[in-house]
Amino acid sequence: MDIKQRFLGYTTINTTTNQKAGAAGIMPSSPGQIELGKRIVGELQAMKGLVDIEQRDNGIVTATLPANCAGNYPTVAFFGHLDTSSEHTGDTHAALIHYQGGDIALGNGAVLTLQDNPDLNDYLGQEIFVTDGTSLLGADDKAAIAAIMHTLHVLTTDTTIQHGEVKVAFVPDEEQGLLGATAFNTPDFADFGYTLDCCGIGEFVKENWNAGGAVITFHGQSAHPMNSKGNLKNSLLMAHDFIGLFPRLETPENTEGREGYYWMKKLEGNSAQTVLNIDIRDFTKEGYSQRKTFVENACQSFLNLYGEQSLSYKIADRYENVSNYLENDLGQQAVQLAEQAYASNGIKMKVIPMRGGYDGAVFSANGIPCPNIFTGAHNFHSINEYLPLPSLIAASNVVQTIITRIAQGDDQ
Repeated sequence: MDIKQRFLGYTTINTTTNQKAGAAGIMPSSPGQIELGKRIVGELQAMKGLVDIEQRDNGIVTATLPANCAGNYPTVAFFGHLDTSSEHTGDTHAALIHYQGGDIALGNGAVLTLQDNPDLNDYLGQEIFVTDGTSLLGADDKAAIAAIMHTLHVLTTDTTIQHGEVKVAFVPDEEQGLLGATAFNTPDFADFGYTLDCCGIGEFVKENWNAGGAVITFHGQSAHPMNSKGNLKNSLLMAHDFIGLFPRLETPENTEGREGYYWMKKLEGNSAQTVLNIDIRDFTKEGYSQRKTFVENACQSFLNLYGEQSLSYKIADRYENVSNYLENDLGQQAVQLAEQAYASNGIKMKVIPMRGGYDGAVFSANGIPCPNIFTGAHNFHSINEYLPLPSLIAASNVVQTIITRIAQGDDQ
């Protein structure tokens, strides 16, 4: 099985994350993730030399490739996630086309336009995976799974390639708060690792958000319109007044790069009670702390204005910036190995700050320094998602190069 067959095979399994089930503590949140995990386990078992192949009850799949050469080398891990985003829930119908330039008619009236996707010019003459215009492609993160599995296939087929101990893990429900990575929590799994959960060829992530959220409940008082004057306390209007306390330009739609924000994510309720969910994001520890303090002060000011029973709130951390954990020796080694692997494969590294979260942030905080490697895909979470085949192959080559350079030790 070659890498494109692997990827296309994985896309046939619907692994859309189920937000409601995940919020209820069910893991994995969708049965397709278990099904995909079983398929991966079967492929791992078909490769000679892998040990400790396991699919846990919560869907997490792990396996180990033992070292085939002597030496005190660090153990490296590679991670992917099983689920796909809930933006589109339909089955994926992926196709592999030969790109000759211009727009791509996906089908069902959808068109991947060159005007909106100028990066397509970089892939003239290449084979590209696309959707049929009705669903996600699922390269986030099935491209990662295909790249990692292809590397294992190469290493187990050609035993002359020397390597230290390699571990792999595929976790569920990344797309809803990194739940699978949080459940993994196995700090002795590896000395350092890499997720593959990023975009175009060459991109590399070693920093992301410090992230948290606030849940604020406004407590009103319902009353019939006949006697509402002086009695009705409308929690919806209270929430509206509260939102007005926040800087209008510090929102996702008005920020970019390393600029943090407050995101009024969800508002539900009626005149008696309304619940507001706010995402809090910043790249620096200081900025993140200041943003949490701002929310706290806004709540306290509101209580002073409307009374002690007007609202209740909870502010909680979600994940940290991976850069907080890449400054030690192992973290620096992980970054340097990636830099060398990109260069060895003729790939120009594009270091980008990730304006989002990824499993590596959780793995890093739990003891496995874990930067992030590209998969080659574009337009995640969209029916316009596409993946050039050579970029997917390049991702697998980078993984293989990292592994072999570790075994070269001081001679590299």
